[in-house]
Amino acid sequence: MRQALQETVKRNSWLFLIQAVLLIVAGAVAIIYPLFSSVALALFLGWVLIIVGVLQVISLIGSTKVPHFWLQLVSAVLAVVVGFLFINNPGAAVGTLVLLMIVFFMVEGVSKIVFALSVRPLPNWGWVLASGVVGVLISAYLLGNPALSLWLLGFFIGIQLISQGVAIGYMAWKARSS
Repeated sequence: MRQALQETVKRNSWLFLIQAVLLIVAGAVAIIYPLFSSVALALFLGWVLIIVGVLQVISLIGSTKVPHFWLQLVSAVLAVVVGFLFINNPGAAVGTLVLLMIVFFMVEGVSKIVFALSVRPLPNWGWVLASGVVGVLISAYLLGNPALSLWLLGFFIGIQLISQGVAIGYMAWKARSS
């Protein structure tokens, strides 16, 4: 399994390099404009929730006999309502997002750590491991300092994106060279 994963990384190194560049650019923008990034994330999530909720309602039309119809309908309406709340008050939404981002950074960090340990024989796998550790540390920091979240969320998103981009790019470059 490990060999198959290594071959996939080597074969698709150009895709990993494109991903790395996009992550680094997005991270730089998030660091330069941290408050904007936090609010943009809240607005984006608000629109996603609205769209998902509306699509779910549309899919339920004429399906009243589907098991748990009412639960699905409540879920769809809740997504739309939360989406509108995020769009109407992105500042409050950022506070909610901090909790979500704490979970995201933790899961993403652990995921990168597991991935790094899976591709361990590849040169410089430690950079991917380091990016996972950065994600876990950011999660822990946000958990301990929620008051700074409005500004720090965008900044830490940028740090995480750049660390992932550099790690993935370096690994892909080395895999491509080997």
